[in-house]
Amino acid sequence: MEKFMAQEIYGTKELWQTLREEGKPIVLYGMGNGADKIISVLESKGMEHADVFASDDFVRGQFFHGKKVLRLSEVEEKYEDFNILVSFGSSLPSVMDKIKDIAAHHTLYAPDVPVAGENLFDAEFFYKNEENILKARTLLADERSREVYDELIRYKLDGRITHFDITDREGGVFSDTLSGGYEVYCDLGAYTGDTVEEALSRFPEIKKIIAFEPSPKTFSKLQNNTARFSDKDMTLVNACAWNENGTAVFTDGSGRNSTLAGSKEQKGKTLSGAKIKEIATATPDSYMDFSGKTLLIKFDVEGAEKEAIEGSQKAILSNLTELCVSLYHRSEDIFSLPLLIHKLLPDHKLFIEKTPYIPAWEINLYACVRQNAKILGI
Repeated sequence: MEKFMAQEIYGTKELWQTLREEGKPIVLYGMGNGADKIISVLESKGMEHADVFASDDFVRGQFFHGKKVLRLSEVEEKYEDFNILVSFGSSLPSVMDKIKDIAAHHTLYAPDVPVAGENLFDAEFFYKNEENILKARTLLADERSREVYDELIRYKLDGRITHFDITDREGGVFSDTLSGGYEVYCDLGAYTGDTVEEALSRFPEIKKIIAFEPSPKTFSKLQNNTARFSDKDMTLVNACAWNENGTAVFTDGSGRNSTLAGSKEQKGKTLSGAKIKEIATATPDSYMDFSGKTLLIKFDVEGAEKEAIEGSQKAILSNLTELCVSLYHRSEDIFSLPLLIHKLLPDHKLFIEKTPYIPAWEINLYACVRQNAKILGI
């Protein structure tokens, strides 16, 4: 395991190696899909979790993976020393404060397990992709983006939430590095319309909106929540943005955890209870038959960012386009998507930002036509 210490460049030790070497009881904080994935990783690396606990209000005598769900106080009584693995995600300040409070009294990690795909960002993955990780770093336009990138790579390896003290900025999805002045906004992964509303608040000059949302239940909410923008040319698409028109298998969590599931033979339910169903896919290019416009495209496609970018290529190259791209769904996204976008838009400036979330979700790449001199302090 020596060659997988992951210390030479990023100066940290892989979480899974730390857990193995320490040999302390491993206790999961939280249940659901995230915990399922962490348990799977532990088992693949020859470890197991000792117990599971939840916040007091969620403890009702239930069992999870054959273990009774405890309160933290019960875990403290049972074990003298233990490692906590956060097994859920949240951007709620009260929840994040609770996690930080627990971390102040116990050893706590928030493992980086992929939202989509099978690749785990462990030390072996790091060394296998080291060249591309470093290459993507060189493409970033400012020192702040490189600092955020470095801390996120360290976090992905060691799972320590203290990295977020450096990476996080307050605010919404759209960075101050974006130029503004957009005529068209395309929202790929529009959810219930919150980012459509944010875009119009931030860039009121937008005249035309194209919004994709694959989940039928969430799409209905998107329709209701955007109905008030009657002064805008609005096109809503109940499909997943993809590189071809057709169908795909979709894990419908009716929320931000909905993802493409894989083969059509998988229809049914996931371990977390989310329904798996077949949905329509569509290329964004088929809804953007215009050119010469100032265009902003947001890609938050739950693991299908690469395919959605491929399906938007004609519009991207035919217009004065800026991009906001999620970098956290697949382990490789943080370096593979900057490399892909640079190849497509070599003259654009690339920035990375993260807004508060545990674990490291809500990481965005911004591809901008020009540097914002005011923001960069130039």
